Amino acid sequence: MATHINENVRKHLVVLTGAGMSAESGFETFRDAGGLWERYPVEQVATPEGWQADPTLVTTFYNGLRRQLVNASPNAGHRALAAMEAHYRVTVVTQNVDDLHERAGSTHVIHLHGELMKVCSSRDPDNPRFIRTLTADDVEVQPGTRSADGSLERPWIVWFGEAVPNLGIAADAVAQADAFAIIGSSLNVYPAAGLVRYVRPEVPVFVIDPKAVRVPTTRHFEMISDVASRGVDTLAERLAALWA
Repeated sequence: MATHINENVRKHLVVLTGAGMSAESGFETFRDAGGLWERYPVEQVATPEGWQADPTLVTTFYNGLRRQLVNASPNAGHRALAAMEAHYRVTVVTQNVDDLHERAGSTHVIHLHGELMKVCSSRDPDNPRFIRTLTADDVEVQPGTRSADGSLERPWIVWFGEAVPNLGIAADAVAQADAFAIIGSSLNVYPAAGLVRYVRPEVPVFVIDPKAVRVPTTRHFEMISDVASRGVDTLAERLAALWA
C-alpha cells in the first residue's frame, strides 16, 4: 500500500528567486551590466505609460523576449530546487517572469511580476477570463490583437507603478517557512525585497549569490557565495544537516 505523505509534517522551504537564478540559462537579465534596461528604457517597455504611448513597441519587445525564453533551458539550480520537493515542501516565490522553474519541475511557484508566456486584457489585466497562455510554437502576439473583452491584448507582466497582486500570497508563504532562501536577487526591487521581514525570528535565512547582497534586515543570515547552479546543492546539504 502506498504511504501518504502528510505535507503539514514536512519542513517548508520558501525560496525567493531573482534574475541571477535564470542568468545561467542564457535568459537575458534586465539590471546587470549589458542588460536589457541599457538598450530599452524601462519607461518605454515596462510601464503603463509606455504601453499607452506605443503598444506596438511594447508588444514587439515582449515577443522578442519570448523567442529568447523558448530557446533557454532550466539550469542545474532550477533542477536541484525542483528535486528538493522529494524531501520538503518547497514554495518558490519568483521575481522572474520566465517559466524555467515550472519547466524544471517545481510545482508550487508564485510569480510576483507576472508571466512572460501569458497575455491578458489591457482593460482588466488580472481577470482570469482574459488571460491567455502562449505556447513555444506560438510565442508572438501581433500588434493590435484584441482580448476577449475588446481591449488590446498586453503582456501579463506587472509593470513599474502597478500593484503586485500576488504579494499577499507570497508574504503568507514566507511567514509559514521553516527555512527561507534568497537566490540570485539583488534585493533592490520593492516590495519583493521586503519579504524577508515576514520570516519568523527562529527561521534560518540563506542567501545564494556570487556577489555581495545587501539584505534589508538586521538578523543573521548565511551567505553562500556561489552561482545558483552550484549554490542550490550547497543549500540542500545545509538543510539536510539542519533537519537531520
